Amino acid sequence: MADAVVNFLVENLLQLLSENIDLIKGVEDEFINLLEEVQHLKAFVDDGAKFHSESSLWDELVKHIQKMIHKAEDVIDKFLVQSKQHREEKKVGRFFDASHLETIRALTDEIKGIGEEVMNLRGSFPPRPVLELPKRGHEITQGLLFDNDEVVGYNEEAEKVITRLVKGREESLDIIPVVGMPGLGKTILARKIYNDPKLSYEFHSILWVYVGMEYKIKDIYLRILKHFKNSIDEYLNEDEDTLAKVICGFMSNGGRCLIVLDDVWEANVIDHVKRVFPENKKGHRIMMSTRNRYLADYANPDPHNLKFLTTEESFELLEKRVFGKGSCPDELKDVGKRIAGLCSGVPLVVVVTAGALAGSSNTTDWEIVERNMARLYSNYNRDLGVFVEMSYDRLPQEVQTCLSYCGIFPRDFDIPAWKLIRMWIAEGLIKPQQSHTLEEIAEHHLNDLVNRNLVILLQKRSDGQIKTCRLHDMVYLFCRRKAANKWLFQEICTTADNSLPSIQHPDTCRRLCIQPSTLNDFLSTKPNAEHVRSFYCFSSKQKQTELSRNEIKLLHKAFPLMRVLDVESLKFLFSKDFNQLFHLRYIAISGDIKVLPPPFGDFWNLQTLILNTSTSDPTLDVKADIWNLLQLRHLHTNIPAKLPSPTITTGKPSCLQTLSMVAPESCKKDVLAKACHLKKLSIRGQMEAFFESRSGSGISNLEELKCLEHLKLLNDVLYMNKTVHLPAAFFRLVRTLKKLTLANTRFAWSEAEKLAQLESLEVLKLKENAFMGDTWKPEVGGFSKLRVLWIERAELETWEASNLNYPILRNLVLVYCDKLDAVPVELADIPNLCEMKLENTIKAVKSAKDILELKKSKNITFKLSIFPPEAESNATQ
Repeated sequence: MADAVVNFLVENLLQLLSENIDLIKGVEDEFINLLEEVQHLKAFVDDGAKFHSESSLWDELVKHIQKMIHKAEDVIDKFLVQSKQHREEKKVGRFFDASHLETIRALTDEIKGIGEEVMNLRGSFPPRPVLELPKRGHEITQGLLFDNDEVVGYNEEAEKVITRLVKGREESLDIIPVVGMPGLGKTILARKIYNDPKLSYEFHSILWVYVGMEYKIKDIYLRILKHFKNSIDEYLNEDEDTLAKVICGFMSNGGRCLIVLDDVWEANVIDHVKRVFPENKKGHRIMMSTRNRYLADYANPDPHNLKFLTTEESFELLEKRVFGKGSCPDELKDVGKRIAGLCSGVPLVVVVTAGALAGSSNTTDWEIVERNMARLYSNYNRDLGVFVEMSYDRLPQEVQTCLSYCGIFPRDFDIPAWKLIRMWIAEGLIKPQQSHTLEEIAEHHLNDLVNRNLVILLQKRSDGQIKTCRLHDMVYLFCRRKAANKWLFQEICTTADNSLPSIQHPDTCRRLCIQPSTLNDFLSTKPNAEHVRSFYCFSSKQKQTELSRNEIKLLHKAFPLMRVLDVESLKFLFSKDFNQLFHLRYIAISGDIKVLPPPFGDFWNLQTLILNTSTSDPTLDVKADIWNLLQLRHLHTNIPAKLPSPTITTGKPSCLQTLSMVAPESCKKDVLAKACHLKKLSIRGQMEAFFESRSGSGISNLEELKCLEHLKLLNDVLYMNKTVHLPAAFFRLVRTLKKLTLANTRFAWSEAEKLAQLESLEVLKLKENAFMGDTWKPEVGGFSKLRVLWIERAELETWEASNLNYPILRNLVLVYCDKLDAVPVELADIPNLCEMKLENTIKAVKSAKDILELKKSKNITFKLSIFPPEAESNATQ
């Protein structure tokens, strides 16, 4: 975390120098000297990952760096606020006196001294070892999980993989990856399959090779070769190419071969092992286990995703581990099932928990374990954490911090991906790169964490991007421990004696998170925490916590230098103190908010603003001059916002990338010209005039948006007096559009194929009454890039289409299209179509199943989901 702290200080110093040069004339040299020393220190800290991570000397030095940087940061942040107030009060002259200058000089000297310490230590430590943990983790897996002959919950999983191994592509080499998070049992499943007697009838040779992080290709080749030769001494000095040819020769003379590669970390292993297979078209197979989704997809676009155990399976495993061949006593079954449920479906957690229960048949003892599962995890965290630690150590330092940061959310919290990305950016955790935006870099990091199975993917968006995610309990506890060690954040919660812990010293933690139930007690202590930069109050409950105006005032006063404020779980009230929080970069608030007041225009650092209002008003009136907020990138509101026109239309354009959502009357030419970098725009309200361009806020103004990728047009009017047509100009205005959502727009289906003119369109979502009529017969051709088509609550009865209309369509979703007679069976000819979902679209179920059968006949993987399930059985009858 030291690197993020240094980044902030560099940024704030640059801001102070650039924006307040008139106020620091005569003393700018002192600030420039401080900036230079901080930048030198930043280079040393960025290089810190090369040091021995367990060195107490280095750890102490890193902590010293953080303390010093925090101290400098506090001074600079205060100067920025003072300069802002000085300028607002229209005072003449500088406000820096001799004491200020002495403080700056002292900080410069101290930071310079730290830099010299780092230089001296630089050559004292060898590079960080990365070879110990994988071996130990593998030994733990073997010791904990392989001493039972029967493995619970894997029979069905094993059958699926065995079927793929036996059948699959009949002649060519095929690879079946098994992918899942640490502790989920990939190795268990692989070993179960390896030992399955059915495979001995299918494969002449079956080999097991443990790879791990320490692998050497030559060692892997020698292990394979040992299967064919009793002694391999004569090959020990051969190079990799020679060994590959020798193995290939042995395989050529034998039958079908299966190699099981356990714990693969790099694609290099796959590429080299493939070399040993001869091209004799016998249908050789490679099965591999990995925790890395990227690697699994590299080996096979359709890997086997290992499932979590059900509660019943978890209890069965728990029972076997505690009682062996015996059964669980009746009086322990209820508490045992509850404990099994707390293990979240991870076999490793079940096994470790069983270790705490072994030898005890006392109900009270089991209930104590149930109540203290979190403590149980931490007691075994050294062993459990090994599995996460192996993946964690492979991450870049920046991504490590992003993962640890996820621990600020409550346990089992569904984390919106877009929100997490905004928070990472606001916290300074994302380092800028020239070729990508901060959002793109952060999204890449999140995808990387999901693909490494360190973050659980809960929901995907229609375009395949992550919508919500969550930390598994084991990873969550690991993140909390790492965060505590790195002073990443502090949680304020009541202790066993119902008292509240004090806020940590400013030399340590800069972030606080707190449960809403504890907040009133916390504020009653009148905290004074000038060092805190981020304050979070999350809740998974729908009901908001109400605070008095005085309590809100205490909250603002407690954290005068705050950068990140997320209190959506509270009913928020504005105060004068809130208007002085000039450093705010990220604001997420809820309440009975009707107007965004003018003082919001003074938050010059604001990047993300999230407003959820409970007002009955149809719109949110934005009085603040948001066009003066040159850092503002994302504005999210749950009701349409009425935006002001820019006071100055020339000059630097806005950085806004997201406007979700705005009223159609706000889409004036000067507004959209100022927001010309918008990528996502959601417009909601009475759209008739907007579509017909009868006013200055008509649809033609979208031509100002040259970067627009996602557009939502949501019409709030239930009944319109006349038919509205899809504007002809629409298609030349939004040529960059990749995703389009229409709702209640009531265009005629005869106009729908016009959307095919959007040559970049990949996702089309037609929500309730987007198009009216009972027949859609698109013309041949069009929708050349469309991958996702979503039709919801349409009156459609007849739909005639073919593979020529949607040549690369991948996903089709039909929701509440209860009048639709059939899905065009010709869609089965679309090669890319791999998934179809029907929800309450009963009449079309039979045709959907016909498409499924046609796909099967062509040996094409196809997923069909039907809801409710009884609709499928009714269609079959």
